[in-house]
Amino acid sequence: MSAVNRNHRWRWLTGGAVALSLLAFLLLIALLAWSGVRYFWPQPVTLFTLNNGQQMLGELTSSQSISRERLQASGAPLPEKLPEQVTRYLIKTGNRDFSDSDFHSLLSSDIRVSARPGDVIALQRRVGGMAYGWFEGLRDNGRPLVAANMMRELQLRIKETRQRQQRAEKIRHVAMAQLNGEMEQLEHRRQRLQQEQSYTPQAQSIWQADSAEIQRRFRQQAQELAGLSRENDGTELILRDVAGERHVIPLTQILAAWYPNAMGYGEKWHHFGQQLWRFVSGASGGSLGEDGVFPAIFGTVLMVLLMSIVVMPLGVVAAIWLHEYAGNSLMTRLVRIAVVNLAGVPSIVYGVFGLGFFVWLVGGSLDKLFFAQALPDPTFGTPGLLWASLTLALLTLPVVIVATEEGLSRIPRSLRQGSLALGATQAETLWHVVLPLSVPAMLTGLILAVARAAGETAPLMLVGVVKMVPELPVDTVFPYLHLDRKFMHLGFQIYDLAFQNPHAQADRPLVFATALMLVLIILALNLLAMVLRHRLRERYRALIN
Repeated sequence: MSAVNRNHRWRWLTGGAVALSLLAFLLLIALLAWSGVRYFWPQPVTLFTLNNGQQMLGELTSSQSISRERLQASGAPLPEKLPEQVTRYLIKTGNRDFSDSDFHSLLSSDIRVSARPGDVIALQRRVGGMAYGWFEGLRDNGRPLVAANMMRELQLRIKETRQRQQRAEKIRHVAMAQLNGEMEQLEHRRQRLQQEQSYTPQAQSIWQADSAEIQRRFRQQAQELAGLSRENDGTELILRDVAGERHVIPLTQILAAWYPNAMGYGEKWHHFGQQLWRFVSGASGGSLGEDGVFPAIFGTVLMVLLMSIVVMPLGVVAAIWLHEYAGNSLMTRLVRIAVVNLAGVPSIVYGVFGLGFFVWLVGGSLDKLFFAQALPDPTFGTPGLLWASLTLALLTLPVVIVATEEGLSRIPRSLRQGSLALGATQAETLWHVVLPLSVPAMLTGLILAVARAAGETAPLMLVGVVKMVPELPVDTVFPYLHLDRKFMHLGFQIYDLAFQNPHAQADRPLVFATALMLVLIILALNLLAMVLRHRLRERYRALIN
């Protein structure tokens, strides 16, 4: 009976541990979702009229009940007749480019009246954060615009401006980039002919004709780009702030405009969906996090995929050698100890190794051998996507080796003996029997490697990640995948938004939203590997049993 009771206690203990772990994960997701996703919901804007006659306009972000003694201890100037308990409000006033701060504190005793005017407009800008005030009108090349519905006209102008900006980005990053690539290839061909002493007058005339044609096409694109810029710069919005001052804001700096206090639930949900999609799919604007995190999402996923392509073959081959061929000698035991210890090395040490070995030694040697004409400007001798992927592959290599070797050890010896008895060689047995059965264990190692690599930030800061990138590592210019380029990463963006951002308080919700995006990406990659592992495990279950 005592054994049965002990069994029940262990069952409840293990079940409780699993439930606690699951609850902690769900609470983490809920915290990130509540603190981050609500940023995209249109919040009401309140106009506060103070006892001294001044006014303050902004979003009420938080409130806190505080005692008079605590306020007196803080040293802040207080009115004579202050209640024992007051409420302190934190107001997001925005307008950081023509105001002193994004946030201001108010005491409930200082507020005479508050209201939510329906004609207050909220502007989401590329640079400068949010702006609040009253929509006074539009100007096109200095001339006032008149329309029956000015808000509808504003939305139409913002849409047209965004389309022209997208066209300009396409010209800059596709058409002009292709022309620059053609010009570089033409120049490299000319230098090669000169080195081979084959640069004849005929070859020179061909080069001059091709170069002139490329320059003509480039000038056409530049003229079209200049025309789009002139069209965009001509339209401006006039905003009146709470102090009555008018400010001119170019429409190129406005991402979205809405009346927060006059929106219905349907309009709010539509706005929420637009804001969420812009955050996921948009490219970062002039300020980190103002527009979107797609470059960081793309860089994170691409780096993890490249890391997986490198680490899986190396880890599987090393595990096969250790388990199938190395035996149980002293050298093998030392290698296993070294592999296990490598898993405990701090990640920043891998970053230092990647910078010294991959970037400076290997990358510098590649530049001297294959890109000498580009020196002293480095091509691969500088941090980039390739070196970041290799560094994280080295960091996660012990995880894959250990998981694969554990899978190889669980395969019954009778299967190997049966294959050899039927006339198969050891290599054929390994390839057709052992490896297929150990694929689920390999995928387990991949899951653990992806989970660790996707969240690493410290080593990436040394070997390729940056705050902003002018272009993605993948484009339409040959060779299409540019491993030498720097990239953005969600983990580094979280760090930068939280600790290196002068407007960290205003962008705090974006920290949680970006963290939620990183967790969801890791979860999606892991679920994909787990589904594949489950299917393979079910396929070979009968053979193992």
